[in-house]
Amino acid sequence: MTLDILKEALNGKPNFRLKQSIKLVFQDLIEDWNEASVFSLDLRNELIEKVSLKIEADMFLSDDKKSGKAIIKLKDDLKVETALMSHKNGRNTICVSSQIGCPLACKFCSTGQMGFKRNLDHNEILLQVLFWSRYLKARNEKVTNIVFMGMGEPFLNYNNVFLAIKFLNDKDFFNISSRKISISTVGLIREIKKMAGEKYRVNLAISLHASNDKTRNRLIPNAESDSIAKILEAVDFYIKKTGRKVMFEYLMIKDVNDSFKDAKSLATLMRKPLYFVNLIKYNENGAFKSSDDKIIKNFKNILQKEKVEVIERYRINQDVLGACGQLALKNPIKHKKIVNSNETIDIV
Repeated sequence: MTLDILKEALNGKPNFRLKQSIKLVFQDLIEDWNEASVFSLDLRNELIEKVSLKIEADMFLSDDKKSGKAIIKLKDDLKVETALMSHKNGRNTICVSSQIGCPLACKFCSTGQMGFKRNLDHNEILLQVLFWSRYLKARNEKVTNIVFMGMGEPFLNYNNVFLAIKFLNDKDFFNISSRKISISTVGLIREIKKMAGEKYRVNLAISLHASNDKTRNRLIPNAESDSIAKILEAVDFYIKKTGRKVMFEYLMIKDVNDSFKDAKSLATLMRKPLYFVNLIKYNENGAFKSSDDKIIKNFKNILQKEKVEVIERYRINQDVLGACGQLALKNPIKHKKIVNSNETIDIV
């Protein structure tokens, strides 16, 4: 279902019917037009025929049923992955994809290994949020946060990403505050500066993962033209225009970027107002190994002693491979529950 299809189906009907339909789909989260009791039976049947509300998806839940990932089948039979991360404080974060595959081919990222298929349109981005919104409704919970950290580089699909953000923020659709929406980029300079002028003041995160260009080019070979110095210049421009904090994501990869020297070099780069570092324990995909917990702790301590604001991401979605850089290619092999349309089955 898209808004255009819905508008076409309701062409000739009173204007308030469209507003009712939007509320039913995006706020009441109905999955079948037969649930639309405010409509006549004839109108319900007409919408059933013209506007499908079905989302074809397989959902893999974590053992505690709180988090998981979904593989959604799109109209051209390609598939996209999205993840739910639930937190103890009632926050439910949806990790959304912006592309099918990714052209950047980052060495640490499973998505990059599958190549690039195409950009998602804004409806396909919103579909991921609608899927999890329906799931959370059954738990009497809501989507509270959105992170564009799934498959693809969001800034390579800039227009569709920000069109999706418009609807995510709209009170008649998902009504999610722009301050609860984050975009993660490898650091595309032109788009960072462009984002500084956007109406929707969403959060910016930079996938840095290195304190020097040599290491970064090894990890992100297709971003060689944008040096760390140039990226930080663009970030400083963004901060000056918006006054917003910027998060720098740093995957902790054994014997690649986790040395004492790396920590000291990173501290030199990050010791600025409104910069903060998010250390992330790497989820191994065969290319590299994760840093040991002790190494990560020491790395964090060095940054803190150097007066750098730093946090360490708590790892969730491990058992469904739904963590950063692991949306794609692999499916869970443990016993999981899959939800496909309205049917729930157990698989091994």
